[in-house]
Amino acid sequence: MMRTKPIRTLALMVAGFIAFIAFSTPAMASDPVKIGVVLPLSGGFEIYGNLGVRGAQMAVAEINAAGGVLDGRKLELVIEDNKTDPKTAVEKTKKLILKDKVVAVMGPVSSAARDAMTPVADKYKTPLLYGIDYEGGVCNRYVFLYSAIPDHDMDKLIPYMGEQYGKSFYIFGYDYVWPHKMTEAIKRNAEKIGGKIEAVEYTPFGVKDYAPTIQKIAKSGAKVLILIVPGADGFTFIKQFTEFGLKDKVKIVALAADENYLGALTPEQSEGIFTALPFLASLDKPEAKNFVARQKKMFGKDTVVTWATCSHYGLVKMLANAINKAGSLDKEKIVDAMGDQTITVGNGPETMRASDHHMILNMLIGEFTGGKLVVKKDLGQIKPSNQCAGKKM
Repeated sequence: MMRTKPIRTLALMVAGFIAFIAFSTPAMASDPVKIGVVLPLSGGFEIYGNLGVRGAQMAVAEINAAGGVLDGRKLELVIEDNKTDPKTAVEKTKKLILKDKVVAVMGPVSSAARDAMTPVADKYKTPLLYGIDYEGGVCNRYVFLYSAIPDHDMDKLIPYMGEQYGKSFYIFGYDYVWPHKMTEAIKRNAEKIGGKIEAVEYTPFGVKDYAPTIQKIAKSGAKVLILIVPGADGFTFIKQFTEFGLKDKVKIVALAADENYLGALTPEQSEGIFTALPFLASLDKPEAKNFVARQKKMFGKDTVVTWATCSHYGLVKMLANAINKAGSLDKEKIVDAMGDQTITVGNGPETMRASDHHMILNMLIGEFTGGKLVVKKDLGQIKPSNQCAGKKM
């Protein structure tokens, strides 16, 4: 008799465990599919991070409204602020993969942070979805780049500026990998057109007084300034450059300049600045107008819509397609299914190549004029060189 109670207790425990498994399995199958987001929401590059998040949020909302993935599972974003800091980006990436069990990680903005996150994606065999223009050259099984690279922009923009405004260039950029690599691409293209690089100068983050640099530019004789200082510091530089009265003498090409600049600068300060992007909100195409309208419906009529919004939207759509094609959340199968997809977001069909995980994009040269960012020249579809040529993915 003394042994009856323990036996009954054990039987009840076993029955309870079996019931738990039976009832919990369907619930687990209907749990949301988590996508990690590691973007700068503070620290300097938040103008790109915040709008990238909005693009991803709209894609998730639309996919979920259409039934989700894998026959009914909803997508869910788990958003982390990397504070424009590579170390923080790595910490957040590990947390998302190991604790939150995300199927993929989206982000960051800076190349320094991306390069720091890539070994983490490699180690845990997790797709890393990158949606910001960068210097090119990445070749990695787990990294997918919805990005313009120099083949898309500098190869066209430098000859255009040389023809229109002069072939002498001054390069001023942040002192990290992206501006350094972009400088190499600018030099190559300037050489092709018989141009001259008058000077190259790099700067740390957070400078408040750019007068010494502006004076050097004025004395250099350069006709075109290539500014590789995006975000808050770039706004400070442009404001001071305008005060010096140099804008009629030196044309500015601001890399990564987008519609955010319209709110940060006065029309006088932004006037005449050039950029090259795959999307402009003012683009007169049905898909562009539709994308902008959907963003404004979701986030309000005053929301800013940029290329970062489009690219992060596109990455979520491609990930959802890959999950459905894979038929599971097996990351290796998802990676295999990500390539050779073509979708239309805001400017015609765009293709993620399986060969190197880079995009065939439709490119635009834009100019800030009259308080607007408008298309100066539609470059059409550009197929970049294979970024994995001679490399092993």
